[in-house]
Amino acid sequence: MTETNGRAVVAKRVDDGHPDTEEIRDLARAAGYTVVGEVTQTRTEDPSLCLGEGKVAELSTLVELEDATTVVFDNRLGPYQTYNLGNELPDGVEVVDRFRLILDIFGQRAQTKKAQLQVELAELRYELPRAEAKASLAKRDERPGFMGLGEYDESRERDIKAQISRINDELERIERTEAHRREQRRESGFDLVALAGYTNAGKSTLLRQLASDLEIDENESLHPDLDATAKSENQLFTTLGTTTRRAEFDRRDVLVTDTVGFVSDLPHWLVESFKSTLSEVYRADLVLLVVDVSDPLEEIREKLVTCHDTLYERNEAPIVTVLNKADLVDEADLKRKREALSALAPAPVIISAKTGENMDELRRRIDDKLPKWRRERLVLPMTDETMSLVSWVHDHAHVEDVEYAEDVILDFEARPSIVEKARAKARELSAAPAE
Repeated sequence: MTETNGRAVVAKRVDDGHPDTEEIRDLARAAGYTVVGEVTQTRTEDPSLCLGEGKVAELSTLVELEDATTVVFDNRLGPYQTYNLGNELPDGVEVVDRFRLILDIFGQRAQTKKAQLQVELAELRYELPRAEAKASLAKRDERPGFMGLGEYDESRERDIKAQISRINDELERIERTEAHRREQRRESGFDLVALAGYTNAGKSTLLRQLASDLEIDENESLHPDLDATAKSENQLFTTLGTTTRRAEFDRRDVLVTDTVGFVSDLPHWLVESFKSTLSEVYRADLVLLVVDVSDPLEEIREKLVTCHDTLYERNEAPIVTVLNKADLVDEADLKRKREALSALAPAPVIISAKTGENMDELRRRIDDKLPKWRRERLVLPMTDETMSLVSWVHDHAHVEDVEYAEDVILDFEARPSIVEKARAKARELSAAPAE
């Protein structure tokens, strides 16, 4: 992304330990900022400034020295802290906290109607407590605009809540449409695989490795949401919505969906705003949990725990852990991490989506974990309608043999639902009067 938002200094406070700014720097760059410096502090939170007064003075000096336009905090700031910090910094310098930054990134990446609604919902949920704070102070102190929070408008809270309700209703309508589309896919014989994991784990690169072709012309009329342009960029939040591609398998028809990536330390209200995106994961036949194995061990462990908490809450499909980016880790480190993570990932598949290493093993694991197919033999009368059924089975199953004699004998393997539909069609043919 081209930097367009100006020059930023990042700031971070932690209660104890060393403040790590790598992720917030990545987030700031993903939002279009040029990061020109940082200020960190280890101490308990100052209720009015987040940082201590001396550290805020240091931050102000650095901002002026670097001619920064924005300070990006890797903390959640209350409305009063944001206002107070603005008073301590040079005129015109904007203060953005972690969650406001994430919303800005989401807003930039939202291209579909669903994604745009989810961003709008998250922004309203972010704004609601601030509107409530304005109302509370104004009522208590009878001073509209107290603490620089803006003019008090008693209808603003009601407006926000009404908009939240409206967007939730619209997202539910979209979700019903998508659920119907998923059911159509299953009825067409497709197995559904979802990619889950943190941003920058390599999910989009893996999707391209699994995809059978860049073009999916034969399915565009049946599956209008299939996207032939899954990007592979070293960038957070490349995938905000979902991207679905047909995957390369010998027998099965498989659709793989790349979903929005997790990011650490998201508040409940933000996760809740994007829960409809996770429905692609919850309703899949198989989930591939993609992990960047080149991350530090403790970071991988924390991410796996968070992902498991999210995925196992409502997900009934099997989950296969995929340790990606093996090309960036030597054998000894890979073995050490695999052993240390055995309780969280007892049988991972280790791959490099970038180089294609071990992709055959991953395809075998996917085939093994997807719903088992059933073998079926149908004996059908020799009619034009039977030829249509044979063609339908070829499109929706793996046909092993077809014998044409007095009757048509059709041997095939398919999902149980496809076998049942084929049986029903065969019964209709057998019951039809002979011409």
